[in-house]
Amino acid sequence: MNGVAPGRIQVTNHQRRFKIHRKPVARFCAALLRALKQPAQTLSVVFVSARRMRLMNHRYLARDYATDVLSFSYEGVIAEGFPFLGEVIISPEIALRQAVRYGVDPERELRKLLVHGILHLLGYDHESDRGRMSRVQTNLLRRKLLTQLPALAELT
Repeated sequence: MNGVAPGRIQVTNHQRRFKIHRKPVARFCAALLRALKQPAQTLSVVFVSARRMRLMNHRYLARDYATDVLSFSYEGVIAEGFPFLGEVIISPEIALRQAVRYGVDPERELRKLLVHGILHLLGYDHESDRGRMSRVQTNLLRRKLLTQLPALAELT
């Protein structure tokens, strides 16, 4: 475990189209945070419909389209006895569309979005870091620890 406690990871499903396996999602996120050598923290992962994602993207970023993942950091907040890293919001519907468009496995796309969202919470910014976030994301997604966990969802 590299001496890093997992903290508390809450997984919530607010969409009905796809079955989300909450425990494997939480285990994946815990393994990811350990791989990144993060201290114990609270993390919230929320799955929403494409419609809800569009509304959130418009409300918080003034972008009128459904995006795949949003991250909201809550620096300085304590939740359930741990620092609150933040919230990662994902639309499985958009993840599936992207997987089909790019010819990749939907499960891999979902894992990529979780990694992407968590990296944003940790301060990575692909728009200004000259590819650093992309390299870290690619390296993480190659780790057996993160690829051999049970399925996170049924995206079919």
